[in-house]
Amino acid sequence: MTGDETRDGVKLTNLDQPLFDGADATKRDLVDYLDAVGDRILPVLRDRALSVMRVRPGQEPFMQKNLPKYAPEWMETISVWAEASRRQVTYALCNDRRTLLWFANQRAVEYHPALFVGGHWTHMVLDLDPPGDDFRPAVQGALLVRQALADCGLAGAVKTSGAKGVHVFVPVPPDTAVDDLAAATRAVGARAERLDPAVATTAFIREDRAGKVFIDSTRAGGATVVAAYSPRIRPGVPVSFPVPWSDLDRVSPRDFTVHTAAGLLKDADPWAEAMPAPQRLPADLIEEGHTIPIARVAAMHEGKRRARARRGQE
Repeated sequence: MTGDETRDGVKLTNLDQPLFDGADATKRDLVDYLDAVGDRILPVLRDRALSVMRVRPGQEPFMQKNLPKYAPEWMETISVWAEASRRQVTYALCNDRRTLLWFANQRAVEYHPALFVGGHWTHMVLDLDPPGDDFRPAVQGALLVRQALADCGLAGAVKTSGAKGVHVFVPVPPDTAVDDLAAATRAVGARAERLDPAVATTAFIREDRAGKVFIDSTRAGGATVVAAYSPRIRPGVPVSFPVPWSDLDRVSPRDFTVHTAAGLLKDADPWAEAMPAPQRLPADLIEEGHTIPIARVAAMHEGKRRARARRGQE
């Protein structure tokens, strides 16, 4: 039994194989889930350079950005300059059902779209990362972010990350400059931290977080964030799932998996329904953010300083 079939002209193979160790799911479960939620996940992938996390039998998961040469000719693509690797990367645009099915057949479990469409950045994103496996600190951090946003007249939608954290998305107008978006994101993170520094931290260096939830405000620019409705390569194959703010402290990431999420959605699209209209970022928020050092750069310099100090003690 190979479990092969064809959908929308896409040949699907080995559907009855386990998806990965610990998945408690088959490749068919992945394909069926993505097909069932296609009309919900495709809008958040459409026209965005797509990176995927794939997992092959007997191998470690890997991130695929550059589309392989064996990809079908009918697939839409976009070429983007990658500053880190100093090269052009050809990304897929997952704009239709057969592209989504093709990726599912390639064992692409996670879908990480870019935060821009064309040359326009679309969302401010804050990622709440708890210090351990307990989901509650991530919820506490997300509520602090929500309050910081509300204090400056902004609103966002929230979803589980599908791992152990929470993502907050705030849509912005297409003319938002990426430097201003990054600055405003840093300022929101700093304001949320100030609301309750015993709970939250913006410390980029892990050893400086002192067991607090990390407010990651570094997603602006070329970063990606796992899409709403995307599965994750985790035991049980959880799904990044939209949650009403009022229910956030009553759910667990384990509530939403490839086995349960489609049934919970029924015919609804809670991510689209919860997402506010684009909001212009307040000038004072942007101004404050430009005074806050870029976290990755500051952490790099601090790491070098600590290394020199350690060498001096040897």
